[in-house]
Amino acid sequence: MAMSHARSLRSVINSMELEAVGRRAFSAKAKKGGKGGAGDAPKASILDKEVKSTTVVGANILKDGTDPKILPDSEYPEWLWHLIDKRPALSELRRKNIETLPYEDLKRFVKLDNRARIKENNSLKAKN
Repeated sequence: MAMSHARSLRSVINSMELEAVGRRAFSAKAKKGGKGGAGDAPKASILDKEVKSTTVVGANILKDGTDPKILPDSEYPEWLWHLIDKRPALSELRRKNIETLPYEDLKRFVKLDNRARIKENNSLKAKN
């Protein structure tokens, strides 16, 4: 009886070894002196500095289009400059009096509070 278990274990181990040998491994080593190697030399920029400072390089999505020119700040809409403003987090909004919050902050508080409640309910109902 013990002999048959030993044989079955050997066959499992052998199949594991074959599986490990048959897998393809990728090397993290870099080849030295290969074909067409650029080496460690930095690549020179094709565009000159004047073009870089007057156009949005890489913003063109059309096949036959050109990159858009950078306009003065006064040409852009006012709301654009407020996109990067920091908005208060839920914990900060909870500390404030809800009745005195501005409408935008109240809207954000409701949205974030609902999201937090949904996450909490989902974690309680989740199967472990």
